[in-house]
Amino acid sequence: MKKEERSSIRFIDMTWEFFISLRLTVVLLFTLAATSIIGTLIPQNESREAYIQAFGEFWYRVFYVLDIFDMYYSWWFQLLLLLLTANIVACSIDRLSSLWKTIFVKSPPFRQGMFRKESLKEDFTIDRPADQLRSTYERVIGKAFRYNRTEPSETGYFIYAEKGRLTRLGVYIVHLSVVLLLIGGIIGSLFGFEGFVNIPEGESARVIQIRNSNQTRALDFEIRCDDFDVSFYRTGMPKEYRSSLVILEAGRPVAEKDIVVNDPLRYRGVNIFQSSYGQVPPDVRTLQEAGVELSFKSLESGMVYTRKIQMNRPAPLPEGRGEIVLKNFQSSYVFMGQRDIGPTLVGAITPSEGEPLELVLPLRFPNFDRMMTRMKEGRRFVITVHGFPQRYYTGLQVTRDPGVPVVYIGFVFMILGCLVTFFMSHQRICIEVVEKGKQQSRVIVSGNTNKNTIGMEKQVRRLSRILHGVGPAGPIPSKAGEIG
Repeated sequence: MKKEERSSIRFIDMTWEFFISLRLTVVLLFTLAATSIIGTLIPQNESREAYIQAFGEFWYRVFYVLDIFDMYYSWWFQLLLLLLTANIVACSIDRLSSLWKTIFVKSPPFRQGMFRKESLKEDFTIDRPADQLRSTYERVIGKAFRYNRTEPSETGYFIYAEKGRLTRLGVYIVHLSVVLLLIGGIIGSLFGFEGFVNIPEGESARVIQIRNSNQTRALDFEIRCDDFDVSFYRTGMPKEYRSSLVILEAGRPVAEKDIVVNDPLRYRGVNIFQSSYGQVPPDVRTLQEAGVELSFKSLESGMVYTRKIQMNRPAPLPEGRGEIVLKNFQSSYVFMGQRDIGPTLVGAITPSEGEPLELVLPLRFPNFDRMMTRMKEGRRFVITVHGFPQRYYTGLQVTRDPGVPVVYIGFVFMILGCLVTFFMSHQRICIEVVEKGKQQSRVIVSGNTNKNTIGMEKQVRRLSRILHGVGPAGPIPSKAGEIG
């Protein structure tokens, strides 16, 4: 053998020993656990400013280089998953090679000494010749065990039987399930995506913003938002928001659905979730042309008046009490520097007598001005927004994870593997029949199993009672369950 060939073989052997090492398994699991703890303690996918404020400029740069802020999608975390997958596969192949002859052999080896030393043993004497018992015992064992055979001995014969040989693969099914879960996660991180897009009512989009990056991605189809509705609790918090979406291909509708939170639209492997919403700020021209319809309730007479007010155009108050002007519309208004009260109209009231008063009309809180009227002197009306030309946009989370089917298959294999591993076993039975005289035989029933020794002990006792009670003219159990 050439020196280069010996070197290649040695390298392959060293590589194989590395991947089947239990030490590698422990190191990988410990590293994954430690990094997962780090990923839990350090918030993921926050803004750059938030990280600098929390850790400082230096540590922000260190963590950024190490991909700590998006750890589960980093190259080194995926490398750890790949190494763990290779380690599990190599260990399974190495262990399975030694078990192959036990599981997939046509005629399993039969060693009498293995059963004679077993503690799971029952012994009885029956008044029947050994030859007369043979056919009857073979039929009894054949009903409970798929594989059985009879071998002669110096003093009689042995009946050997076994079942559940394939249950030894249960632990390897669990290994396979873990590998599938890891592969599914890797496929999703490498070939999937997660992005966001805001679509105003009546408009469409096919380009999304990829999460935590400046990259965009064009979809193979177009998403159109035909309508958006939002309802609020009395506190002003959103109760439900719903988007009417249509999927377009080549300008033609191919799918449509009204989506709410946790009820996405799925199309061609892409999931479209309702994520957020907001108002499209109306421009000044729209507000000036359409106007804002306000309701005025007089605190003195109780009369209610409705007026349409144009932006930046003073309008008279009812009952000749002065004038009102709407100066601005803000999609997000912080009241008194403390709380964001959402989209708000800001203006001023100039009473017929007295100083001008600031007017704040949040669209989400119709009773807001009633509270402010009690706090300020000179107010003669409670003003609420009766009609506003508002337009919403829907915020959508768009994801694709091609690894999900592989993960689902992995979960199925894990459940199957656990059922086989914990509730099934490889059972082997040996019945030794010894001729003691012309009309008497000694029967020894022994068994072993790879797990569930208590259950095997019960089965040996049950089988012994059945064999003791049957003979050439005795009853034979009709079902395997009467034995096993």
